[in-house]
Amino acid sequence: MADLQSFLRDRCLTVLNLPEKGRSLFTSRDFLPGEVILRQEPYVSVPNNNSSESRCDGCFKTNGLKKCSGCQVVWYCGSSCQKSEWKLHRHECKALCRLEKEKRMLVTPTIRLMVKLYLKRNLQYEKVIPITTTDNYSLVEALVSHMSELNEKQLMLYAQMANLVNLILQFPSIDLKEIAENFSKFSCNAHSICDSELRPEGIGLFPLVSIINHSCSPNAVLVFEEKMAVVRAIENISKDSEVTISYIETAGSTLTRQKSLKEQYLFHCQCGRCSNIGKPHDIEESAILEGYRCENDKCPGFLLRDPDDKGFVCQKCMLLRSKEEVKKLAGDVKTASAKAPASPSAENKQDAISLYKTMEKLQDKLYHSFSITLMRTREKLLKMLMEVESWREALNYCKLIVPVYQRVYPETHPLIGLQFYTQGKLEWLLGQTEEAVSSLIKAYDILRISHGTSTPFMKELSAKLDEARAEASYKLLALKDGN
Repeated sequence: MADLQSFLRDRCLTVLNLPEKGRSLFTSRDFLPGEVILRQEPYVSVPNNNSSESRCDGCFKTNGLKKCSGCQVVWYCGSSCQKSEWKLHRHECKALCRLEKEKRMLVTPTIRLMVKLYLKRNLQYEKVIPITTTDNYSLVEALVSHMSELNEKQLMLYAQMANLVNLILQFPSIDLKEIAENFSKFSCNAHSICDSELRPEGIGLFPLVSIINHSCSPNAVLVFEEKMAVVRAIENISKDSEVTISYIETAGSTLTRQKSLKEQYLFHCQCGRCSNIGKPHDIEESAILEGYRCENDKCPGFLLRDPDDKGFVCQKCMLLRSKEEVKKLAGDVKTASAKAPASPSAENKQDAISLYKTMEKLQDKLYHSFSITLMRTREKLLKMLMEVESWREALNYCKLIVPVYQRVYPETHPLIGLQFYTQGKLEWLLGQTEEAVSSLIKAYDILRISHGTSTPFMKELSAKLDEARAEASYKLLALKDGN
């Protein structure tokens, strides 16, 4: 722990134990938006391989992959990644080969993560893999498991998973209870490793990053540069302040967020945003994000239940929306939702788009314009329309989503920046160069804070912005010459 405190002190950070939170990360100097607070490579990580997509175990890339000739489970993009992973994988490979080939294919990423955890621990004990201040099993041991708060069903599941890990590893002496506890630690502490556009690629354990507590109004953001976890400030963080990130999707009512945190992370959030639960502003926000719209299409008001239980009353124009009408529309939305496929196949994409459009129209009649449910449907439509290269329609949906993101996320949230990036690319593709420049500038101004400026992704964005600016200037000059 002394080595860790020294490591953190050199980075103007310190770990304090708080009565309600346990270990917490604090600053010992001011941090500006965009500054890197902490970086860490994963102690162990695995890609999210499935039947439809495989990734390299070393870099998570999907191109030019070849299977490990031994276990036939792990993929590599080339000799460089295979060599970098070999110290660990040669032992994992032998362990996986003990299973029948059909059973090997059923080993989940979480099981593989646990197998790799124990193999790496042993290899570090044997000094085959070096131990460092930020890369050692003692940091894993210090993680909170919340085992005492688990129900019987969850405990039984972890026990079964521990037995499977034991079957694969076949160590002479292994503590099944410790493995089960580590699965509980994974549930509370493992992170989804995402690409620069926040698309999940794998999972990893970052014990140092796990010291950082959650807030529904965080002052920092966790992103990834390949497999490296990078925590950056997204607002001014004063000296002696706690560093916080968000563990969950924060677009939602306080009750929704609290439920998600309790189920996944087994704690009750007491951040500033959650402390407002039940207060007028929180009630209004919940009604807007998860409630119904006013019957008057031009009224932006939110609805609350009528005291006489006749329906829902708009808090702006006081118009009553009947309970019967809301119930019928909600039933229609449910019916349409049941028909819409969660993962439409390529050959049925147009049919799926049609079904989702029907659902969106019904939701638009029922829910507030800033509804999270409506936003999710439009996100799905945007994704599908881009896949079928219906650019103009995709741009229309992109423009509908942006204002909702700006309402539900902090102004420097990367999702807002990424949405502006998508909007800018679509505008440029459709010849709307000036609009594209404006959107790409907005994207860059946000993403430079969350992603920095030196990653390949940000360099690509910067290059696109420069090119769009040059094209806009050329068009303006051509227009002047034409006049």
